[in-house]
Amino acid sequence: MPSSIKIAPSILAADFLRLGDQVAQALDAGAEFIHMDVMDGQFVPNISIGPVVVEALAPMVHAAGACVDVHLMIDEPERFVPQFALAGADIITIQVEASKDVLGTLKAIRTHGARSGLTLRPKTPLLSIQAGLPLADLILVMSVEPGFGGQKFLPESVARVRRIREWLDAAGNKAELEVDGGITVQNAPILAEAGASVLVAGVSIFKAAVPIPEAIRELRQAAEKIPSEKV
Repeated sequence: MPSSIKIAPSILAADFLRLGDQVAQALDAGAEFIHMDVMDGQFVPNISIGPVVVEALAPMVHAAGACVDVHLMIDEPERFVPQFALAGADIITIQVEASKDVLGTLKAIRTHGARSGLTLRPKTPLLSIQAGLPLADLILVMSVEPGFGGQKFLPESVARVRRIREWLDAAGNKAELEVDGGITVQNAPILAEAGASVLVAGVSIFKAAVPIPEAIRELRQAAEKIPSEKV
């Protein structure tokens, strides 16, 4: 189990009329990553943001010492790696199902000065990412079907986190192990115990009944608790 959990608020759930202010609140509360989901309406049936939003937020995120964490849910992500790296992305994560050359794209991300990330849909076999592990600085486990925020956490994701943690530890691989989708104070403890090092949360932070800083604090504290069996 990682010694500490990093929190990555997902702006997909933020109020875009107050986006800068809400991201600033998250950063002031100690968020280590700001997670940005990029969707093209092709790989997933939704359209979200592009490099312009990343470029607008990156200076604020970097000034706080945090990471711009970009997840490309787009077909042929290799086409856009240079633009997102130039816009200020620190981590660029691609879907194993979407790239024509996964290993080449992971290398290209690093060549452009960002850290490389690799992820897969919940029903895609884990073996599909195994060859890419040595070239990935972050592995993202999607605990919902990618494309929309606010979905219910898939409990079978815990076993996937455990398996990938076993692979990483056996190889001495220090890549971050991130989980995204339906993250709450209820399932944070068992995900942390399973080996996650980064928890992405959107609705439970930006749409919580409590202020953003309190929501982040509660999620972080929950991740440090002894897990129950329920997720």
